[in-house]
Amino acid sequence: MSDRNVLYTGKTTTTGGRDGQSRSSDGQLDIKLSPPGSGKAGTNPEQLFGAGWSACFIGAMGLAARASKIVLPADTSVSTEVDLTQGSDGYALQARLNVSLPGLDRDVAQQLIDAAHQTCPYSKATRGNIDVVISLV
Repeated sequence: MSDRNVLYTGKTTTTGGRDGQSRSSDGQLDIKLSPPGSGKAGTNPEQLFGAGWSACFIGAMGLAARASKIVLPADTSVSTEVDLTQGSDGYALQARLNVSLPGLDRDVAQQLIDAAHQTCPYSKATRGNIDVVISLV
C-alpha cells in the first residue's frame, strides 16, 4: 500500500458471484446479483461499475468547474455503457461515457470533461487498462 491518506474505505462482501448477493458493512448496499442478459432479478458488476464511475466523474467535473469558476448545470448527467467482452486472451471490459452538460458552451464543456478524466479515480484506474471513449452529447 502507499503512503496516501485514506479518506474512505468502502467495505463490501459478495457471496455467490454473479448469481449471488452483495452487502456493504454499513448496510447501505444490499443487492441481488445476476449474470448480464440472464433475465434474472438483480444487477451485475458491469452496471455497478458504470454507476460508480459516472457518479465519480460528475464529482470530478464539479471540482474542475469550481476551479474555473463555472457553474455545473443542475441537470448534468453521465450515461455509462460498460461492455463485458471476450477475446482470445479471455474476458475484458470496455466502456463509453456519454456526458451531458446542458447549456454550457461546447468548448467549455469539453474542457471540464478532459479535466475530470485526468482527476477521476475511476478514470485513473482504467487508463491504459481498458478501451474508453468519452463523448459530449
